[in-house]
Amino acid sequence: MMGKLSEEMLEAVMETIPLDIIVIDAQDKVVGWNKPKTADNPQNVLGEDVRKCHPQHVLPIVEQMLSQMKSGERDTATFWHPEEDKGMKLIRYYALRAEDGKYLGCLECDEYIDEIQKISGVKMKLD
Repeated sequence: MMGKLSEEMLEAVMETIPLDIIVIDAQDKVVGWNKPKTADNPQNVLGEDVRKCHPQHVLPIVEQMLSQMKSGERDTATFWHPEEDKGMKLIRYYALRAEDGKYLGCLECDEYIDEIQKISGVKMKLD
């Protein structure tokens, strides 16, 4: 990131971005989460292995994705699925890497996209 943000400014940015941001370290532990918009109660997963955050049927996909990110074979992964009473959920994962390419962890970004899917035409003025 170019520039320097104060801790207060960084906190405001993280809480303003209209995404759930989940940070996973290189040992697959959930180490951070902004205020949830798409999840029910993330506090109980902080410090836990990321596998505890996913249902059994998707664990093979999670394992493959993390393995590929750690090896450098993959930098991103995108998934989506409908959630009952909440709409279509878009889930994007990004490998976090040091300048030398060392794997530091994974960033997960979640959002509901029903309103985005309705966009068409051009909008170039304020409401």
